[in-house]
Amino acid sequence: MATVQLTEATFDEVAQRDGIVLIDFWASWCGPCVRFAPVYEKVAGKHEDITFGKVDTEAEEALAARFEVRSIPTIMAVRDGVIVYAEPGALPEDALEDIIRQVRDLDMADVKKRLAEG
Repeated sequence: MATVQLTEATFDEVAQRDGIVLIDFWASWCGPCVRFAPVYEKVAGKHEDITFGKVDTEAEEALAARFEVRSIPTIMAVRDGVIVYAEPGALPEDALEDIIRQVRDLDMADVKKRLAEG
């Protein structure tokens, strides 16, 4: 699946979908972001059931501020509308695949229960 560009207008609609959404917060001037982009695209091509989004932090400053993105690239994983992972740093392919495995393995009923408990 190709990646989708996310904007302030489209972010919530995409991130609130059922299933997994991975989001790459990046900027064109960021060397690590540019080097990570092909890895992200390659992994996106292997997982048709996952939405892979990209947020250009230069064009979407409000989104970067909303999620307190202070370092890029930052990868965020959302499952069933719940942010379950958000960390800065360019990742090698195997590490990104490992994050996907962990997100797939989450017991979302337990995650939502814990969130409800505070």
